[in-house]
Amino acid sequence: MEYPGLAERTGAFGHGAPHRVTVGGDAARIVFLRSAGPDDPDAALWVFDRDSRTERRVAPGPIGSYAIDRDARVAAFARDGELFRADLIAGTVTAIPTAEAAYDPRPAPSGRDIGYVTDPGGSASLRVVGPDGDRLLAGEPGNAWREHGGAIAWGMPGAGAAAFGRTRGWWWSPESGQILAVRTAKATSLHLLDLDGGWVDAHWDRETYPYLAQVRWETGGPLITVLRRLQQHGLVLSVDPRTGETQVHAELADARWVEPVPGTPRHLPDGRVLVGGELAHDGFDARCLFADGSLLTPPGLYVRRVAGTLPRDGGPAGSPDLVVEGNLGDPAVREVFRVRTAVGGGGPEVTRIGGLTGQDGVVVGGDLLVAGGQVWCGEERVATLRSLAARLPYRPEPVLQRVTDRRLPAAVLYPTGHIAGSRLPVLVDLGAGPGHQRVRADAVAWQERQWWADAGFAVVSIDPRGTPGIAPSFEKAVHRRLADVLPADLADALHSLLGKHPDLDLGRVALRGHGLGGWLAATAVLRRPEVFHRAVARDPVLDWTDLPAPIAERYLGDRTDAADVYAHHSLRDAGSSPAVLLIGAELPGLPSRPAAGPADELAFLRAGA
Repeated sequence: MEYPGLAERTGAFGHGAPHRVTVGGDAARIVFLRSAGPDDPDAALWVFDRDSRTERRVAPGPIGSYAIDRDARVAAFARDGELFRADLIAGTVTAIPTAEAAYDPRPAPSGRDIGYVTDPGGSASLRVVGPDGDRLLAGEPGNAWREHGGAIAWGMPGAGAAAFGRTRGWWWSPESGQILAVRTAKATSLHLLDLDGGWVDAHWDRETYPYLAQVRWETGGPLITVLRRLQQHGLVLSVDPRTGETQVHAELADARWVEPVPGTPRHLPDGRVLVGGELAHDGFDARCLFADGSLLTPPGLYVRRVAGTLPRDGGPAGSPDLVVEGNLGDPAVREVFRVRTAVGGGGPEVTRIGGLTGQDGVVVGGDLLVAGGQVWCGEERVATLRSLAARLPYRPEPVLQRVTDRRLPAAVLYPTGHIAGSRLPVLVDLGAGPGHQRVRADAVAWQERQWWADAGFAVVSIDPRGTPGIAPSFEKAVHRRLADVLPADLADALHSLLGKHPDLDLGRVALRGHGLGGWLAATAVLRRPEVFHRAVARDPVLDWTDLPAPIAERYLGDRTDAADVYAHHSLRDAGSSPAVLLIGAELPGLPSRPAAGPADELAFLRAGA
């Protein structure tokens, strides 16, 4: 049996499907990448014209990423350091000469100029090219760069940014006359750069709040979220684009860590600032949205992401609806909702958008919403972006349920054609481990797991405490004690599942995970061998001090003040066990392979089954 090798939408199952979709502000054009199918992964740049309802290929692949101007009239992309400008109306592509190799190019909202980053792996600089030529906007002289040990870069996200979901390091102003840029040296700073050469710093207490978690500049001035090092307190700030002075719009605080909502903060058309936060008093335990302190979402809606805004039919001018991804009741189902931004006397007003799920990757522009290749205007589906992707190889039917007194989400997936009464060894699939949801009502997410089931296992997935999607308290109960809480939840869930799934042989239980999931797999076997009998840990985290500080300290606290906590979570001194196979890591006494495929993992797991 051939291992399919990929389980997520970014893998081979998605080749040929539209992705990286963007919608122009006037909703006249939708831009996306699409390859020719599973056998040709090189993605080309395509545009869908709303008026003609037709698709056109604008530029051949391979194109990994691109950016558009405000109304999707111009796109920019780079290939091997060469910059290209695509006219999305005429359908022409022009190579733009640049002074240096170009990376991360982005057109100004006006479409006139294109900014780009040079040398992203070294002394990155920020340049702008347009009708006035190519000019350096921000960079460091060679001597200054060397004096700082090669650590200065402009326009790069900076160390630790990925821990907060921030992948960008510079942003155009809405009027196209300024750029807001990150400068990384020993600390991260933020600067407003005028195209005519002037600049100012964005002022905040960077020593107290060293982490720049979120940045958004779509209307008005920039909005940023900054966090303390241990992430238990943060500020949402607006930045004056003329002076760089900041104003506090909201404070975020939690005794464990704060969790900003993706897609926030943002300005609403009426001038209010939308902030994602949590309700943790008066019996509430919710992840919600607020506009200048007013609650916009009901406590029962767990908000995962704000995708944008859509005009509200019959509503007052300047009061559009928010488009929000989240779940209402069942954490396995990620749905899409319209949330009213106008404050009324009846409390928060939320409407489910039927037929859409958050797994579809919702994109909003103008009055259009695109999800899963479907284009919607209001309640009407107006078009479908063509997909050339292969059909999914499996039609998995996992049994989803909630177990134990903590109502942990869990699922059991049997081999195809399984006959009840046949006992099966159990494989607990951990994926990437803490903070990553595995129990999802999404067929794509179960493709790889079905292969493992058909190899002779009952595949079990469990979302223990620490997993998002239920409530902030559930997510943060693991603070400083993951090594104790997670194995306990997994063990309790397995024994609870046995009541409805008597074919689970709990005398033969294996685990499999990668990264932090690999750490959890090994930890569970080493500390609870009476429950967990074998584990495959691919590229596991052996010591939490090896992780980026924002991730490690979010869960375990200050490295210098909590050495005992870090030692308790380390695998380096955990002893030896032939029941754990490490792949891509080594510990004395544990079998390890620098590289291994699914067949090697399967052989190891079967040896214990």
